[in-house]
Amino acid sequence: MASHKIVVIDDSAVIRTMVRDMLPKGNFEVLEAKDGVQGINLIRQELPNLIMLDFLLPRMSGWEVFQQIQLQPELQSIPLVLMSGRKEEVAEKLQEPFEYFEFVQKPFDQKILITAIKMAMTKAKRRPAAVVPAAPATTEGGAGADIQALNAKIAKMQAEIDALKKQQGQILAFIKQKLK
Repeated sequence: MASHKIVVIDDSAVIRTMVRDMLPKGNFEVLEAKDGVQGINLIRQELPNLIMLDFLLPRMSGWEVFQQIQLQPELQSIPLVLMSGRKEEVAEKLQEPFEYFEFVQKPFDQKILITAIKMAMTKAKRRPAAVVPAAPATTEGGAGADIQALNAKIAKMQAEIDALKKQQGQILAFIKQKLK
């Protein structure tokens, strides 16, 4: 019986099969999605132990899937490996260093894949737990929905703050490097 569920979201059947074949036999149940819509639905349904996400996907891009994951506290804690043949496109949207997920450049071999998975798991453990209070039971019709909407906005703003902190760190590192 497989002890870990992995969702592999990639529009290439070759990549999905390659990932499946590179994983140690018997330890993983690999669930596949060929586009972002299938992928986010599968993630929500299965709550896997690991997500492997291509950045360029049909129907819903990997970037949009990533954003959906970041808005949902129960999904944020799942280790994530982003895959792409074009790292510069990923870096345009998500600033390096990648703090809570791992990136792997296509094509990759088994050693690179296993290392990326281990790093993604380590990074996911370092991620602070998302604190989103439950909406209180109320007799007023829209209050619970309003609180949930505000919590979603808070989560999004926190992600933006984290991105700005990373950018600030990069700027400081760049300045220090230039001053040497």
